[in-house]
Amino acid sequence: MNFTSRMSLLIAVLFFYFNVTNAQDNSFTEKYKEQAIHRLSQLMNDFYVFPEVAKLTEEHLMTQLKKGHFDQFENDETFAAALTESVQTINKDKHMRIRANRPFVAPEYSPERMIEERLVQINRSRKGNYGLETVKIMEGNVGYVDLRGFAGLENGKAVADAYMKLISRTDAVIIDLSKNGGGSPNMVQYLCSYFFDQKLHLNSLYWREGNETQEYWTIDEVEGNKMPDVPLFVITSGRTFSAAEEFSYNMQTQKRATLVGQTSGGGANPGGKRSINDNLSVFIPTGKAINPITKTNWEGVGVIPEVETAVDETLNKAHELAKEAAVAYRDKTKEKYSKLFLDLNSKFDQYTAGKSEEEILKALTECRDVKLFGEGDINMLGYEYLMQHKKPKIAESIFRSNTILFPNSANAHDSYAESLMMNGDLESSLKNYQKAVDLATENEDRDLNLFKKNLESIKSKLENKK
Repeated sequence: MNFTSRMSLLIAVLFFYFNVTNAQDNSFTEKYKEQAIHRLSQLMNDFYVFPEVAKLTEEHLMTQLKKGHFDQFENDETFAAALTESVQTINKDKHMRIRANRPFVAPEYSPERMIEERLVQINRSRKGNYGLETVKIMEGNVGYVDLRGFAGLENGKAVADAYMKLISRTDAVIIDLSKNGGGSPNMVQYLCSYFFDQKLHLNSLYWREGNETQEYWTIDEVEGNKMPDVPLFVITSGRTFSAAEEFSYNMQTQKRATLVGQTSGGGANPGGKRSINDNLSVFIPTGKAINPITKTNWEGVGVIPEVETAVDETLNKAHELAKEAAVAYRDKTKEKYSKLFLDLNSKFDQYTAGKSEEEILKALTECRDVKLFGEGDINMLGYEYLMQHKKPKIAESIFRSNTILFPNSANAHDSYAESLMMNGDLESSLKNYQKAVDLATENEDRDLNLFKKNLESIKSKLENKK
């Protein structure tokens, strides 16, 4: 291509660019702005949780429109920012924001557009790891989770459980919400449930549509280990907003955590995004939070931490407090474990056949519930009394308790069967060996062949006895 041809091509491209730009500018007319404001007002009147405030906001927008306040804005980005400032002047609602839409290729409401939007959501979630940024164990055995958003349970639950599992053996926990802008109330409910072992009413959401109130209570079971007694610290900042504020407020009002940092953003009215036109959308709050303890929420005032710090000092202060709490927690745990262990040993020392079995079960249940003993620990304790202390009846009682506490464990039933056999109860031994094989088969246990071998052995003993 020669120089003249290249210049001609460049001029053509520039001519096309300036024509498109001028066309875009020409389309940004008074009528366009007026239609956008009318549509915005209609959406607020139809859906905003406070109808009377929506009407006042509409009146303010129309007054500004007539006075020519919006004439100075020449593109969607600046117009959206001006609209946001105008509506928040009246309703003070930080959730209600008008934004220019992300540019999409496909027409709105088309299947292709739905695919585009869904792919954007998926990619955003994958890049952000469903809001879970960092998890680590800090000095002093303090668990730390940097949570940037509360993803929907359908996508984020598995990742949240994995993070919580990594900090499940720590002696204090820090949840950092300083960069968390909110998200799903269902995920808030789920993560809160990790830190309570009783049924508690955490929060309610009132919805204008249907005039309904939805209650959020702690969930009885989570996929990981609950930490109801572990000292909890929540980091907040001015960027902590919406669902992140709910998590903080839930913990504060239930006196479950110490909040460290700065007062949060102050947005307690949930809702969703609605389209104004092809280029603009608005987040309309359609509900409001109602705390069951305070009967109000943090709208406009934020959640105020118990320990206020400068931004650059917050993490160090939270860590310092968490380390101190971890020491106290370990001391308290040691005292509790020692008491339980001494109580259990007293049951063994005072063992009476036919009378002590239920007392031993109760004592072992308490040990299990506080995670002093797991299934393997109880099994080892049983063999200690069976082999070392030569007290087979106490061992039998321990093994029996293990099958009750862990009924789906093939190994627990196999060990119980062995103790029954050594104590001469071959019929009961056979039943438990068979139970071990059945469970191992169902659970695809790697020790299935061993359990089968033990079952055949007891069958042979019974045959020989006949």
